[in-house]
Amino acid sequence: MAREAAVKRRTRETNVEVRISLDGKGPSEAKTPLKFLNHMLDSFSKHSGFSLKVKASGDVEVDDHHLMEDVGICMGQAFLQALGSKRGINRMAYSIVPMDDSRAEVSVDLSGRPYAVVNLPFSEFHERRVGDVSKENITHFLESFALNGAFNLNVKAEGRNDHHKVEAVFKALAKALKDAVLVTGEDMPSTKGVI
Repeated sequence: MAREAAVKRRTRETNVEVRISLDGKGPSEAKTPLKFLNHMLDSFSKHSGFSLKVKASGDVEVDDHHLMEDVGICMGQAFLQALGSKRGINRMAYSIVPMDDSRAEVSVDLSGRPYAVVNLPFSEFHERRVGDVSKENITHFLESFALNGAFNLNVKAEGRNDHHKVEAVFKALAKALKDAVLVTGEDMPSTKGVI
């Protein structure tokens, strides 16, 4: 059975479409007005092995908050739908990724119990944005993805360069989720018998 899903969300502020395949069927593409977000989603897709198509527009002339949040919401919902029953998956995984001066550690548990702890400290000596995305909305995107994907996310990053830190986080998240969704058995990965 194909582990894929598509989600659409249209509000007065945004119009978002996300399609995901956890088993990498088809090309990936990120088309939003936020170039840095596109770059991170491309990196996420490459290192997770997930096919990911994101098409989004929104009121970025006001702020990037609505678009970052709604893309995170849709990615989480699509990811959760694509997981299906979760029978046989590894469920828990982690990854540590360095990028030049920076290092990110990401742990995930696809437990069905959403929770996010994102320790991504940004430099106080630089702009309030990384590329064209507000720094606080990067954290908000990660939280929105985890909460709507119903998984536990724990992120810890360090380094000097904010771009490097964020990119290391997206790559580590990709690798952790790639391992967590891997089907290695037939049983439900929980002593409760359900997730």
